[in-house]
Amino acid sequence: MTESPADARAMEAAACLFHGFSEPARLGILRHLALGEHRVVDLTQHLGLAQSTVSQHLACLRDCGLVDSRPQGRASVYSLSHPEATLELLAAAERLLGLTGDAVVLCPVYGVDGSAAS
Repeated sequence: MTESPADARAMEAAACLFHGFSEPARLGILRHLALGEHRVVDLTQHLGLAQSTVSQHLACLRDCGLVDSRPQGRASVYSLSHPEATLELLAAAERLLGLTGDAVVLCPVYGVDGSAAS
C-alpha cells in the first residue's frame, strides 16, 4: 500500500514534533514549564545547564510550537503553548514506558548506547 502525500506530510510533521521531545534537556524544560512560566535564568538554575544550552533548546521547542515567550523587562518569560495537550502526551509517554520497561532504553538503534541517539 502506497502512502499518500498527505500521509507522508503528516508523518513528517509527527516526526518533527517528537524531535522536540527527543533530548532529555528539552523534556526537563517542558516539565518545568508545566509548573508555570519561567525565565531562562530560572531554567538554568533548576536544570543545572548553561544559559546558551537552555536558550538553544527553548528555540527548538518554540520552533516546534511547543512553547511561547513574552517579554518581561529585559528578559523573556517562557510557557507551554498547549499545556493540557503537552501534559497528556507526557503522561501517555510515561504509561507507555511503564509498559515497555527497559525495552526502549535497550533498543540497539535508539537506546542509550544506540548509534542514532542524539
